[in-house]
Amino acid sequence: VQLQASGGGLVQAGGSLRLSCEGSGVTFSTTSVGWYRQAPGKRRELVAHIDRHGTTNYDASVEGRFAISRDSAKNTVYLQMNSLRPEDTAVYYCKLISLGNNYWGQGTLVTVSS
Repeated sequence: VQLQASGGGLVQAGGSLRLSCEGSGVTFSTTSVGWYRQAPGKRRELVAHIDRHGTTNYDASVEGRFAISRDSAKNTVYLQMNSLRPEDTAVYYCKLISLGNNYWGQGTLVTVSS
């Protein structure tokens, strides 16, 4: 199983980015996938999650601004991030759980300038 995260970059506060997590060796429609982030000096935290049924949940800090979705045909999970804030600055990782194993993507850096 391999995960490839992409889509990070530098954006001004109030802007938008869309992150992608493309998987190989696993079928996304049968697994749960989460987007996590880790800011400098802080622990990694879950920001959004989608399970195999398509049920989504979000951390309170991103509720209403971020949206996680899945394209099963492309085996890709997206994180649409709107109304970005400087405190959203972090390295974003996707994680997949399959058969009790956790698989992480390599991370993509999101920097939000004020």
